[in-house]
Amino acid sequence: MSKKGLYRDYFLHADILIMTVVLIGLGAWAAVETLTLFSLLFFVIGLIGFMFSEYLTHRFFFHLKAPQNKLFLKFLKRLHYDHHTDPHDLKLLFLPVWYSLPNLGVLAILFYLATGMLGAALAFGAGLVTMLLVYEWKHYVAHRPIQPTTKFWKWNKRMHLLHHFKNENYWFGVSTPLVDAIFGTLKDEKDVPTSETVKNLEKRGQTLSS
Repeated sequence: MSKKGLYRDYFLHADILIMTVVLIGLGAWAAVETLTLFSLLFFVIGLIGFMFSEYLTHRFFFHLKAPQNKLFLKFLKRLHYDHHTDPHDLKLLFLPVWYSLPNLGVLAILFYLATGMLGAALAFGAGLVTMLLVYEWKHYVAHRPIQPTTKFWKWNKRMHLLHHFKNENYWFGVSTPLVDAIFGTLKDEKDVPTSETVKNLEKRGQTLSS
C-alpha cells in the first residue's frame, strides 16, 4: 500500500472522523463558554486523565478472563480479544465510537459534577478526545508499515508489538509508556518470558479459571 493510502486509512476512518468532529465541537463550545489560562490546565488534566484511563481499561477490562456470558464475550472479542488474535487487522485497530464516546462522556460529566464548571469540563473533555486521537494514531502506526520518525517513538512502537507478540501481561500503554513505568509493567523484554496465550486471550481466561 502507498504511503498516501496508509494515511487515508487513518484520517478517513469513520470513528476518527466522528471523534475529530466531537473535538472541534468541544473546542468551539469551550471558546464560547469561557476560555482562560485555566482552560489550558483543565485540557492538560484531560490529556493525563486519558493516559491513566487507557492503561487501566486496557489492563483490567480488556484483559478480563473470558466471561461465560456469550453477549459479554462477543463484546470483549470486538473490543480487544480478536485484536490479539489478528493484531494487524485494520477493522479491529480502532476503538468503536459506540464504546469510546460514552466512556469519555461519562468522565467529562464526572469532572463537571466534581468542579461545577462547564467550561472546565469542556476543556477537560477536549483533552480526553485529543489524547484518544493520539492514542489511535500511535496504535495505528504500531500495526501498520509506517516507520516512526524519532528514536523514542520507534521504541514506543516496539513496546506495543511486544505486548502483542511476546507477553500480553506487560506494555499496556499505547499513547505513553509512563503509566506502565508507574505500575511496574514496563519491562526489559529479556526479563519477560514469551506467553503461550499472547494471541489468544480467550484461552488465557480459560487457563486461569481452570
